[in-house]
Order: sequence, then structure tokens, then C-alpha cells
Amino acid sequence: MQVTNRTRQMCSCTVMEKSNDVTARQLMADYRRDAIPASAIARAIAYAIEQPAQIDVNELVIWPTAQLA
Repeated sequence: MQVTNRTRQMCSCTVMEKSNDVTARQLMADYRRDAIPASAIARAIAYAIEQPAQIDVNELVIWPTAQLA
């Protein structure tokens, strides 16, 4: 699998959890409320990999539905 394009979208991570700034931590927690969990990304990739040999998943676009608006 080769990643050829990516854009900045919110996904779950723990970087801000270590911040001493309580306000920043809360703002980031609110922002991440609708983030895509890593397990959802993994399921999408597994879907593409698990297809039969006759199926070619040419492109996989993963986009958080909560951020479409």
C-alpha cells in the first residue's frame, strides 16, 4: 500500500494530554470530539487489503463525516 495524498484532518492522538495548559487541553478535547479513531482508519485499510484478487481498490478516501460541514 502506498500513500500518495493526505490532508490534515482530525484524528485521535494523545499529544495535548501531556500539556500543562488546562485551557489548551480542554479546547483540543472539544475539537477532537468528532475525530476519527485510529481503529476506524485501520478498518478502512483492512477493507481495501482484504478484497479478492479480482477487485482492485484503486483509491481509498477517508474523511470524518462530522467535519464535512
